[in-house]
Amino acid sequence: MAGTELFGAEERREVQDVLETGMLFRYNHDVQRKGIWKAREFEEEIKKITGAKYAHAVCNGSAAIATALAASGIGAGDEVIVSPFTFIASIEAVLFVGAIPVFAEIDETLCLSAEGIEKAITKNTKAVCLVHMCGGMADMDPIMRVINDYNLILVEDAGQAFSASYKGTATGLFGTAGSYSFDFFKIATAGEGGIVVTNDEQVYRLIDTYSDHGHSHVGAKRGMEPHPILGFNYRISELHAAVGLAQSRKVPQIRETNRRHKKQLMEILSAIDGITFARTADPDGDSATFLNILLPDKESAKRTVEQFNETGVTGFDYWYTNMYHFINQWDHLKNLQTASKLAVEVLAPRQDYQNIYLPKAQDIVGRLISFSVRCTWSGDDVTMLGDQIAACVKSSVAETV
Repeated sequence: MAGTELFGAEERREVQDVLETGMLFRYNHDVQRKGIWKAREFEEEIKKITGAKYAHAVCNGSAAIATALAASGIGAGDEVIVSPFTFIASIEAVLFVGAIPVFAEIDETLCLSAEGIEKAITKNTKAVCLVHMCGGMADMDPIMRVINDYNLILVEDAGQAFSASYKGTATGLFGTAGSYSFDFFKIATAGEGGIVVTNDEQVYRLIDTYSDHGHSHVGAKRGMEPHPILGFNYRISELHAAVGLAQSRKVPQIRETNRRHKKQLMEILSAIDGITFARTADPDGDSATFLNILLPDKESAKRTVEQFNETGVTGFDYWYTNMYHFINQWDHLKNLQTASKLAVEVLAPRQDYQNIYLPKAQDIVGRLISFSVRCTWSGDDVTMLGDQIAACVKSSVAETV
């Protein structure tokens, strides 16, 4: 899955460019940097891959989604519909801009569903923070109908779905702004890094300014240019951008290989009773970083995980109990409701985080096991893994029945 599987001379060359100038800061110091602008190059590469009109690099994916929300006009007291199946950063970002997360149901795309979104809408709903999970994408046509019918703002967290698309449009480009993550475990990595994308010039100007303490970057002297808004320090360094640049150039190759391996695995497993697959809303747009299998019920899934562990199968995630990407593991979110006077007075009347009822999400994630697809596998590696998964599922489903 990760670009670091192909880490090599290209990354070292880009980093060395920066080290030779000694200019690790992404802004200004034009003479000293000798024409080396890695953050700018990184952004241009992302625009090329996604088709975005504007892209801005920040320090990580969490900063990217926070910046996307702020630049889209989300703020104090706004209700934002969110997913219970995501990395917690998506929820933290909503809270940190002063808004109120409201949870909604997912479907077998592993993303928020149009039906789930519509049922969660209240008179206070301003936006949807849509997360594209596990390398795929949400079912965007029905979701966009709901967004447009209710005049909502859409912000996309495509942290796990860089290079994925839906009917020709890149994830991250359906709403006002979108974000990608380039941490160590993504299809491409900067070590730590994030990108915010948009097709709206005014939103881009806010992204650029907000992510650097409100600096407008107009004029030659840093710090004395206009500061139209408050912001925060979400800057990326030139070193991280250099790695992200080299890695991003490899993404088309990684994606092609991932798709081939995933197709082979699905062909092996499709004949196995008890295995279905998470729905990919547009298979032609899959980044194929994950193979997502669904077992008949939670008991079968848990027993399959036990079989994997007993037989030495690795590289999988059982999100329901063993990973930090599902609402069941977010005790600190539940505790937030009583943690401060602000939380008690503002959050508690609007959303009861201690008693959220999402039966579809509980069922789907309870049955879900995901395997990271590795671009360095051989065909024999894929066959062996497929056979191992098949054997474990056959045994566990039979035991459960």
